[in-house]
Amino acid sequence: MSRYKVLLALVMIFYVQRISAQELFVYSEPASNMPKRSVGIRMTNWLMNDAAADKINYHLVPELMWGVTKKIMVHADAFISNREGGLALEGVGAYAKYRFFSTDKVHRHLRMAAFGRVTTNNAPVHQEEIATYGHNSGYQLGLVGTQLLHKTAISLTGYYERALNNGSNERPAALASNDISYSLSVGHLIMPVHYTNYKQTNFNIMAELLGQLQPENGHQYLDIAPSAQFIFNSQTRVDIGYRRQLYSNMLRSAPNGLLIRVEHLLYNVL
Repeated sequence: MSRYKVLLALVMIFYVQRISAQELFVYSEPASNMPKRSVGIRMTNWLMNDAAADKINYHLVPELMWGVTKKIMVHADAFISNREGGLALEGVGAYAKYRFFSTDKVHRHLRMAAFGRVTTNNAPVHQEEIATYGHNSGYQLGLVGTQLLHKTAISLTGYYERALNNGSNERPAALASNDISYSLSVGHLIMPVHYTNYKQTNFNIMAELLGQLQPENGHQYLDIAPSAQFIFNSQTRVDIGYRRQLYSNMLRSAPNGLLIRVEHLLYNVL
């Protein structure tokens, strides 16, 4: 196991939030939900290197999150980018997750959840990769399982994704419209070594393997995304990550780049 950790640099995140332990990832959602009756505000910034155009593509994704119950949470997103020039709103989306299984023991738990996303986007279609989180109109349906083991957690996600036309920008017939995407996320809590109160700053390191396979043509990619995360006062979260392509035989306009995210939770609001 230690050899795989060195080879894949798969380290992971854990953090105790208010009443119960909850794992938080940078590039994927865990099976656990945010606390019920809470509201979250998230601002995600992507700085992606478009080598073909010799420019940095900037994408801003503001999100509003709501913990409806302890088993259900929803997100509303907006997708803003400078790819066609100045900053412009390209689309909006909604995400929902239902946690249907949970088992808890001392310093460990297992969660499983089903989720879905639907988005509409009017940006030109510029790559084979399907990404309904930010680039394509369409939807996704999937499952995620997350195992927490004291200060270490592992999360496995798989989902089906369908790309539709981006408004009047039709998806070229030569491109696949369906994919199976997946991720493996692993990480560890570095600080604090011992919890004494909820105001302690948490420092987590993690890495995620992110992949996509298009059965229609056999095209696929695999990325690795190491990241660091800070959580202040059990309420404000800052993520810094870098996504790097390991393998691909499909056209992707800007697979490599930096992610910077700030998120703030408001408890017992609704």
